[in-house]
Amino acid sequence: MSIVIIGQKIGMTQLFITKGLAIPVTLLKIGTCAVTHVQEMEEYTKVQIGYNVTNPNKLSKSMIGHFAKNNLPCFRYLKEYKNKNSGQFNVGDIITLKHLQENEIVSISAVSSGKGFSGCHKRHKFSRGPMSHGSKNHRKPGSIGAGTTPGRVFPGKKMAGRMGNNKTTIKNIKVVKIDQENNILIIKGSVPGKKGNIIYINKS
Repeated sequence: MSIVIIGQKIGMTQLFITKGLAIPVTLLKIGTCAVTHVQEMEEYTKVQIGYNVTNPNKLSKSMIGHFAKNNLPCFRYLKEYKNKNSGQFNVGDIITLKHLQENEIVSISAVSSGKGFSGCHKRHKFSRGPMSHGSKNHRKPGSIGAGTTPGRVFPGKKMAGRMGNNKTTIKNIKVVKIDQENNILIIKGSVPGKKGNIIYINKS
């Protein structure tokens, strides 16, 4: 059974367990997710879910028609995934925290925090050069391999550039506690992105 739930990152704190240990946890606000589209395929089923009801004026006419076709409110975020179990979800079904349990293992995907333009040492963990007075190679990238042959720099060369702001997935995260009344999920460890970032919880 594969389920995807969309939520929002609140922040981090710590919890004390019965053994007296303090463990770092992340609080996630899980909004009500609704199934907006279901398409049956030969080997799997495509399930599309929506999150965060928004004003129709902020969407295109095609998206408004997509929701109006199934008498659904307009959602700001959509996520489509594959489900191997046919007939498990129908259009209009609500996906909540009841589909998760404590001590369960999940995977969380989100966009990592942007670090801006960074040098090769910070971006790729390069080692610095000698810091002595005569050295002129303290934090330089070094040779980039563009000699007579091949006469160019190969794509993908590790150099300075934009760091962060990429989709990141952290697997095997443990669910510590579930607050059904406030729709808050407490997981162990950290989650990519800053406060208020949209996260996708994948239960395989």
